[in-house]
Amino acid sequence: MAALPTIIPIFPLPNLVLFPGLSVPLHIFEPRYREMIADVADSHGMVGMALLKGDRLHDYHAFPDIFEVGCAGKIGGLIKLADGRYNLVLEGVGEFRIVREIRDRSYRQAEVNWCPVRPDALDCDAETMDALREMLFSYLGEAAHEAWRAIVEQRGLRGAALINFLCFHLDVTPLEKQTMLEALTDRVDCLLDVLTFKLEERKRGPAGTSGGPDTVQ
Repeated sequence: MAALPTIIPIFPLPNLVLFPGLSVPLHIFEPRYREMIADVADSHGMVGMALLKGDRLHDYHAFPDIFEVGCAGKIGGLIKLADGRYNLVLEGVGEFRIVREIRDRSYRQAEVNWCPVRPDALDCDAETMDALREMLFSYLGEAAHEAWRAIVEQRGLRGAALINFLCFHLDVTPLEKQTMLEALTDRVDCLLDVLTFKLEERKRGPAGTSGGPDTVQ
């Protein structure tokens, strides 16, 4: 991936993990992040999304710990509001790993190594596609049948586009999404592992009991 900056601003959030090829709308209202957008909007336009570690909202206005692997996005659809806030769409570009943080501005910056996953690394053969489809049907139920038709059969998503779409939209915890992001070229296997775990978790029911969530104690 050529011509990407080695130093990018970092936007940490507690509940959002971005993936390449996916877009997320953001409303920027904090003064430090207004400054961040103003600084990069007319240059490279890149913002690195990073997940906060644990429950760190109590010191969110300081420098709480973040995971070192994130996904950067390019600013699109930028609208500056009259009071200085911004509405924008961040379009996922590629994965990065933080080398060191730079804290000489009101917002966080980092020197990063880019580690984008080649699209062909996330290709799925017919057997893997069948396994993925059946696991999604088991996990999501009837709604998954229509969703699969829409995104696979109608929109034609395959390979990296499909895997990243599922990782981003799947109803799992942010930490599980972070695990899938960090898996990089092993993301397909990681996605299947997460689905396997979630199905087993559901089967065992609350507190690790067998028999599913309706088991009478």
